[in-house]
Amino acid sequence: MAGDQAVVIKKVKKGGDHGHHGGAWKVAYADFVTAMMAFFLLMWLINTTTPEQKRGIADYFAPASVSPSTSGSGGVLGGTALGEDGAQSQGSSAVIERLSPDAQRDTPSDEQVQPDPAQQSTSADISADAMANALARREEAEFQSAEQSLRQAMQDMPELAELSNHIIIEQTPEGLRIQLVDQEGRPMFRPGAAEPNDRAIVLLRAVAEIASNLPNRLSITGHTDAGPNPSATYTNWELSADRANASRRILQQSGLSDDRIAEVQGKAGSEPLFPDDPTLSGNRRISITLLREAPVLPPGHGL
Repeated sequence: MAGDQAVVIKKVKKGGDHGHHGGAWKVAYADFVTAMMAFFLLMWLINTTTPEQKRGIADYFAPASVSPSTSGSGGVLGGTALGEDGAQSQGSSAVIERLSPDAQRDTPSDEQVQPDPAQQSTSADISADAMANALARREEAEFQSAEQSLRQAMQDMPELAELSNHIIIEQTPEGLRIQLVDQEGRPMFRPGAAEPNDRAIVLLRAVAEIASNLPNRLSITGHTDAGPNPSATYTNWELSADRANASRRILQQSGLSDDRIAEVQGKAGSEPLFPDDPTLSGNRRISITLLREAPVLPPGHGL
């Protein structure tokens, strides 16, 4: 038809701005930014880590075989390392050499570095201190377990639950101290008598059961109040010592061996539990202390 117009499709070819390099510069720039970020991260880590952490990192990346040379050609990390010792420090090679004292050195015998006695002594002291701290923590945990076991036994056993007011448990510099204390109208011993009554025997047996699970030796001390003993020839000193010794016999009859007893003593009224009123019945007590010391040797292993 004459009125129809032809449709013309024109293809326009746009010229690219990256005709010379195709956008490869973007990849190179991204690699550069990544490398700079890694570099600044490395600098930050070096500034924030301690010398011990630096040595640990050096040990981790050190190869199995390291050249004794301190030059850069001695292998991975074989050259100098950044650290508080400056640029002339030996880096990871020095760490490997210290960890391998038997390695052969390519230096004359008169130039070999002799071990520093002061450094060896310091290392021995640190090891001894670490061992002592570990033993102290273990002993502390054992004392806490013993205290919890005794308190749990007093809750679970009816015959002990009613006697809970007679027991005081505390940790002291000497060790775990368990005190069997008289209550007003409810004594642990008959007046003037050295043998414990049934109430005290039940408590002593409970203490012996807990103490038998620990290696510590025991110190047993008897205390009286400040009131004078009616007998002129049998004072509170003899009475407190005899009560402590009677308590020892109950403990040993309940399973404690003779080598677990460190000392048995009587202190009369010289160390009252209530200093403001030395005549109170609570001052009359038996104190049993699990001592903080090394375990005793088994029978037959002594000198």
